[in-house]
Amino acid sequence: MASTETTAAKDGADLAGLEAGLDALETVDSGRTPFRKTLTQKVLPPVVAVLLVLALWQFLVSSGIADDPTKLPPPSAVWDELREAWLEGTLHQYIWTSVSRGLLGFLLALAIGTPLGLIVARVRFIRAAIGPILSGLQSLPSVAWVPPAVIWLGLNNSMMYAVILLGAVPSIANGLVAGIDQIPPLFLRAGRTLGATGLKGTWHVVMPAALPGYLAGLKQGWAFSWRSLMAAEIIASSPDLGVGLGQLLENGRNTSSMPMVFFAILLILVVGIAIDLLIFSPLERRVLRGRGLLARS
Repeated sequence: MASTETTAAKDGADLAGLEAGLDALETVDSGRTPFRKTLTQKVLPPVVAVLLVLALWQFLVSSGIADDPTKLPPPSAVWDELREAWLEGTLHQYIWTSVSRGLLGFLLALAIGTPLGLIVARVRFIRAAIGPILSGLQSLPSVAWVPPAVIWLGLNNSMMYAVILLGAVPSIANGLVAGIDQIPPLFLRAGRTLGATGLKGTWHVVMPAALPGYLAGLKQGWAFSWRSLMAAEIIASSPDLGVGLGQLLENGRNTSSMPMVFFAILLILVVGIAIDLLIFSPLERRVLRGRGLLARS
């Protein structure tokens, strides 16, 4: 009897320990990351990298290795371009002209690419017919669409949006198709068993399960949107279109102003990184955290 009670007590203790371990695994620290940790792990590394690049740049100019300022201007010359654009009030105009076009074009691509990806992924005949075309369009350089778009639509914003759509829609659609292909069949069968069929099944089962692949397609779609827009602004210039970042880069080339060229390149880079950090990175972290793939702390 004593032996039986001892064994039962031991089993109960083991079970309690197992439950405690499972509870610990499921417990997620919801506290905020300390500011110092955020500063040292996320803010400081890119700042140090930028400072190192600027130091190397200045060293190449000061040491005479790059002794031709028409090819590699000093960082101070690029700073003067930034300061002049800020004082003249044109800096925000350059950025807003391109960002507004890029975001609107991306939203249009999102509205077209999402249903297209769903149809291609779920209808075999359409997938066999359109799938290879989408892959081919995704590999085609966006700059190739600028000349026909100018001929078809003229030098206007419609041409810009057409180039963005042709560059971004295939990436978004292919990303969603890849995400749907990776859904475990058990999820789909469970959804049908619970009555989630048709549009309800697409909204409550297919899209949430395909979200990681879909999000990767969205990030790539934005990258293609931004690249397509820059190509269109560089090649197709018109006073009616305003001066965006791509046109600013082309103006620097036309006037042989390397400080303006570097200034435009840096703005293009900064805007692309800012959109990724402000929109896509938080969304990606939220998706991964919701699936238990990323710790909160």
